[in-house]
Amino acid sequence: MSTVHSPGPSVQLRVPTDEDAVAWHRAFDDPEVMEFFGGASAELSLYEEWTARQRRYDAELGFCLWTVLDEDGEVLGFTGAQPWPQTAYGPVGEIEIGWRLGRAAWGRGYATAAARLTLERVRAAGVDRVVATIDARNERSIAVARRLGMQRAESFTTPHPGQEVCCFRLELEA
Repeated sequence: MSTVHSPGPSVQLRVPTDEDAVAWHRAFDDPEVMEFFGGASAELSLYEEWTARQRRYDAELGFCLWTVLDEDGEVLGFTGAQPWPQTAYGPVGEIEIGWRLGRAAWGRGYATAAARLTLERVRAAGVDRVVATIDARNERSIAVARRLGMQRAESFTTPHPGQEVCCFRLELEA
C-alpha cells in the first residue's frame, strides 16, 4: 500500500479486495455519483467482477484501478489505470487513468491526490503516456485532469446517444 501526503489530503491506494466490491457499490449507489456513467447504480455483481479484473491487471501489468482510502482507512472510491476497455471508439490501445469517489469525498482534494499517486505508480511500471476520457459535461473531473497537467487532445461520441467524451493526454517523464 502506498501513501501520499502532499499536496492535498493523505490518501492510500490498495489493490481492490473482495470486500472493496461492496464498498465501491455502496459509495457509487448515488445518482449524482453515477450522473456521467449512465445515471443508475450498477449491480453488486458488476463490482465483484470489476475488482477481480483489477487484481488480475495489478498482477499482470503492475497497475490497476486501486481502492482509495482516506487517512482513517475508510474507502472513498477508486483511482488508477487500466488499458482502454473499448474497441469501437476512443483511445484504443492507450492506458487510461480514472477516478470515481463517493459524494462524501468530493471537493476535498482526494481525487487529485490519489490521481497523482497513480501517475507515480504507472510511471514506475514503465508507462510513458496516459489518457483520461471524461464526459464533456463533467466539470469536476475535467478540473482534476487539468490539475494533473493533462492536455485536452480530442473528443469522441460514445455509443450512448448524445454523450461526448473529451480525451486528455499526459506524457510521463522517466
